[in-house]
Amino acid sequence: MNISLENLNRSRVLVVGDVMLDRYWYGAVDRISPEAPVPVVRVTHEEERNGGAANVAYNVVTLGAQASLLTVVGDDEASHKLEALVAGTGIQTFFGRDPELKTTVKLRVIGRQQQLLRMDFENTPKTEVLASQTARFSALLPEHDAILFSDYGKGGLAHVSDMIAGARAAKKTILIDPKGSNFSRYKNASVITPNRAELQLVIGGWADEEELQVKAQNLREQLGLDALLLTRSEEGMTLFDDQGQLTVSAHALEVFDVTGAGDTVIATLAALVGAGMSMRDALPWANKAGGIVVGKFGTATVSYEELFS
Repeated sequence: MNISLENLNRSRVLVVGDVMLDRYWYGAVDRISPEAPVPVVRVTHEEERNGGAANVAYNVVTLGAQASLLTVVGDDEASHKLEALVAGTGIQTFFGRDPELKTTVKLRVIGRQQQLLRMDFENTPKTEVLASQTARFSALLPEHDAILFSDYGKGGLAHVSDMIAGARAAKKTILIDPKGSNFSRYKNASVITPNRAELQLVIGGWADEEELQVKAQNLREQLGLDALLLTRSEEGMTLFDDQGQLTVSAHALEVFDVTGAGDTVIATLAALVGAGMSMRDALPWANKAGGIVVGKFGTATVSYEELFS
């Protein structure tokens, strides 16, 4: 099942979660440091990209849907850079600011077309700022078709249970990219999209597909979810719902960089479901989008033409 760009343009997705600024320093590596056995990178150019939930929202708009982004950042240089980046993409921004918060920055140093080092700068937001965003969330709910929570474990979703309850009462589709070993905070969502490692943290390992199905369906029922989507890298994806399970094979032609692939998958699902497509019909397209984006470097996106051509 395909979908017209006109229909996709009408899909409105509210993305809520942890944002970050992705910085890339590219350079030439010609020698080893005389001070320590490490490469010396002579930085030749720098790049900044949307990271975390900001990358999820960017994926939504690149595909052709509408996105709003609700988050909490610091009142620092990185937050203003990030807000300008996000606003320049056509995403509607709702940034709560905490002067004591350090906006998350991931700095990657790249040499010889590979990542040599990553440095993270971050701390945790105050609950008070997050609570104020819950009120703003309630005001934004009626204007959107799908609600997407992007949890990077940075503290931006401390009130996610309250938000899910509000979205469920408003009869919205709720999609969550989860984090951590406790999924009970995501109860009553429409779908969560853990990868293999994230799901194993919660249900333990599995010996075969039959055991996986039993454990995944049990978790889905315990949490009151409509569906659970397991992303499985080279094994594709499996959707567990009340009809059973549906597996689609991996679509990647070439794997260059898996950074942000999960963002692309859930953003594609949200945009398509927001446009009226069922979860099962949207699954192969989300899988294809993930396959396209791993062939690109860094946090990347997929256009309507790339996906549906």
